[in-house]
Amino acid sequence: MINVIVDFENETDFAPEFEPQKLSEDVIRQILIKEKFPIDTIVSLTITDADTVRQINKEYRNIDKTTDVLSFPNTVWDSPADYECEGFKDRSLIDPENGCFMLGQIVLNESRIVSQAKEYGHSVKREYAFLIAHSVLHLLGYDHMEKEEAAVMEQKQRDFRFILNIL
Repeated sequence: MINVIVDFENETDFAPEFEPQKLSEDVIRQILIKEKFPIDTIVSLTITDADTVRQINKEYRNIDKTTDVLSFPNTVWDSPADYECEGFKDRSLIDPENGCFMLGQIVLNESRIVSQAKEYGHSVKREYAFLIAHSVLHLLGYDHMEKEEAAVMEQKQRDFRFILNIL
């Protein structure tokens, strides 16, 4: 069993019908198990407003617009989920307090979670879980910028729908 610690950067009450901390840990754990992630991990997660997401997006990606989620992996992967790559072997990414690998940071846009849930006709809980799953794939080195990469990532997201349905 993979131990997952989600380090919440803030407290939020945007979804009183579920526990964001527990749900994010459950989703991350299930994705990492499916992806055969070999060690315990910690993920930093922030839920914030659209303006803050826009500022972060502009500062780190040079894109001056808001988005639903941003992912900042700590590892440069040679290929997605390549646990033999040098970046994954970087011992400086092990948290000395708990021994967990620091996989990266996820920044979620609270208002987009709610609006996209309405737009797609499902619950806020389902949208939140999907965005966490999507972001974890980015933290593992998957991307959707090129057509071939997008096909792989989209297939993984379809494969993970069963996880979202049981949560």
